[in-house]
This record gives sequence, C-alpha cells and structure tokens, in this order.
Amino acid sequence: MKKILVLGSNGATGRLVVEQLLQQNCEVIALVRPSSSLPSELSSQGNLHIIKADITELPQKDLIIHLQQCETVICCLGHNLTFKGLFGHPRRLVTDAIKKVTSAIESIAPENKIKIILMNTTGNSNRDIPEKPPFSQRAVIAILRLLLPPHVDNENAADFLRLKVAQHHDSIEWVAVRPDALVDDDAVSDYELLNSPMRNAIFDAGSTSRINVANVMSRLVSDKALWNQWKGKMPVIYNRTSAT
Repeated sequence: MKKILVLGSNGATGRLVVEQLLQQNCEVIALVRPSSSLPSELSSQGNLHIIKADITELPQKDLIIHLQQCETVICCLGHNLTFKGLFGHPRRLVTDAIKKVTSAIESIAPENKIKIILMNTTGNSNRDIPEKPPFSQRAVIAILRLLLPPHVDNENAADFLRLKVAQHHDSIEWVAVRPDALVDDDAVSDYELLNSPMRNAIFDAGSTSRINVANVMSRLVSDKALWNQWKGKMPVIYNRTSAT
C-alpha cells in the first residue's frame, strides 16, 4: 500500500486530496494544524494517520520518521486570507516547508526516489520554458511581489524545486501543479493539463475546481505515465470549459 504524507491536510484543497488518496486505498499521513481537524468520515478510516502539528514546529527527527515510511509528499500549504495570514509570520511557510522536507529526505538517502507534489498557482510563471505572460499580468505580479508575501512564497517554493532540487538532490522528483482561480465543486469534472497558462491569470482567469486539483495530485501518485509526463514540470490545470 502506498503511503503518502500530506502537508496542509486541513485546508480546503488538502482535505480533498486526503479524501481522493483514501479512495485509492493509499495510506495517508495527514499533517493537520493543532487547532484544526478533519471531517469525521475521513478521520475514522483505518488507513489515515493524523499528526497534529505545524510543519514549521515539527522536530526534524519526527519528520524524518514519518518520511521513512513514505514514497510521496503532497504540499497543499497556503496562507490564510486574513491580515495575519497575508502579512504575518511565517511569511515563507511553503518555501520553508519544502526546504525542510527536502533536507529530511536527503538525510534518509532513500533507495527509491521520493516524489514531491506542490500545489502552486498560474500567477507564477515557469521560467524553465520560459513563459511570457501578458504585460498587464506581469505588471500586477511585479506589484504583488512587493506587497504580498504569499505570492513571493509561492514563487520561491517552485524555484527551489526547479533550481535546487532538480540540480542537487538525486533522491527527489517533483511536480508543481498550477491551478487558476479556485472554485468549489462537489464532484470531479473534465479538466485539462497544459504546459503553460492560456489565459491572463489576473484579468481573465479561468476556473479550476479544488476537487479537480485534488484529483490530479492524487493521480500523480499512482499513474506512472502521468508522472513521467509531468515530472520536473509545472502543469497548469483548468476546468475544461474555462481553458480557452
């Protein structure tokens, strides 16, 4: 049985990722903030192990113990849309979490490569291609870099995977999934994965349902062909009706 560590399990998308993984019969270690919980229909399942701790405060030795059992780490961490969440600490929540996980994996030196699947955003361009967003988007993003720490955090987390992990960490493979404007839907619908955004992420954003994001992240765990197609890349996910 595949064992997966999910960071940000109590978030709006993280909960759906946990649900999708459990439906695939994966064994899930869910990291949940001490003040939060998961729905009872999830927490009662035997293949779910809940760890109540903030990733920033979890001792490295404990993280290593959890990772020794896992083949994949899924990061759904994000900043709360409150003043404290946007401008308070930790400002580098996602980046620091990815760095902490990477360090722990390297200390384990696993025989098989461990996957990291990061939830990112279409507002962050893939500079490996490189992408050329519309000028209006680039102008607003430049302002967001100055005013909103969470955007810089998302960029830095993906850049760490692109530049540091890809070049210096042989024990890790990664994918950064980039949804557009997130919406809530009850069921998985048709969606598509693209190399680059097809819309202006600021002024003409498409929609991506959280449950579709959860579905593709869980599929990346078990679908070898899908993983091989996108590893080391930053696929964009749109609900099919909003991609163009």
